[in-house]
Amino acid sequence: MKLAQKIAINYIRAKLNVLAVFSKKKAAKNAFVIFCTPYRKSKKKAPPIFDKAEKLSFVLDKLVVKGFRWNQGADRKILICHGFESTCINFDRYISGLIKNGLEVIAFDAPAHGKSDGKQINLPMYVETIRKINEYYGPVHGFLGHSFGGSAIAHYLETLPDNSGISSVLIAPATETVSSIDTFFNVLQLGPALRKEFDQLIFDKGGEWPSHYSIRRAMQFIKGPVLWFHDEDDELTPLSDAIKARDDGHPNLEFVITTGLGHRRIYRENKVVKQALAFLTGQS
Repeated sequence: MKLAQKIAINYIRAKLNVLAVFSKKKAAKNAFVIFCTPYRKSKKKAPPIFDKAEKLSFVLDKLVVKGFRWNQGADRKILICHGFESTCINFDRYISGLIKNGLEVIAFDAPAHGKSDGKQINLPMYVETIRKINEYYGPVHGFLGHSFGGSAIAHYLETLPDNSGISSVLIAPATETVSSIDTFFNVLQLGPALRKEFDQLIFDKGGEWPSHYSIRRAMQFIKGPVLWFHDEDDELTPLSDAIKARDDGHPNLEFVITTGLGHRRIYRENKVVKQALAFLTGQS
């Protein structure tokens, strides 16, 4: 961890703990804003393939959400969903491969990411973003998502009356929101009383407790084929959470465990890219 990050964490920790002395509810609201705020934005230049794309945009809760489309009019459409603090321009290799196989490809920057408006994002907002994309530019026949994007895909799919014909590739998806919150609270060394208020805030906002936001739970309602990659050394989304979903024995789930790639390198790995493309193009 860099010195600047340590200083920022120490400052946030102190601020929240002091605020909690006076009002745990206000401290929880502040903590939730921090939890939902992507602080890093990519400065990477978009690969050349994005110069050839049709630029798209729509409004979600007064925010302009921006994206791209290639091969409009193809028989099958694939939507790519990036992770937290990422951007769709990181998925150029997947986009190129899908285009070469004659598929229509859609990729958006989620709210508060990349070129899209906003300062915070949460899972229900990401799910609603996907719903709007499908409404305006669908129907989407297949999905590919990394990390937070994978979680949003799973939670979107479970809302569909029939998702049996939709294929999905989940790469190191954020499997359990409870685990993500656990990590957040451990890093900031926040106490159980504040955690109780934090969980209550999530319930008050969405009508569900954090345990509801679980890919393992959502998989019960996903009937289409799913290819799931997860690395043994994932430092952000524990393999142990993913293994529980695998061991539930869903016949439509193919699970691949990698080694030494961690959370971010996994979606750039050649074998992962190749296998994911074969799955989505029907060549596996």
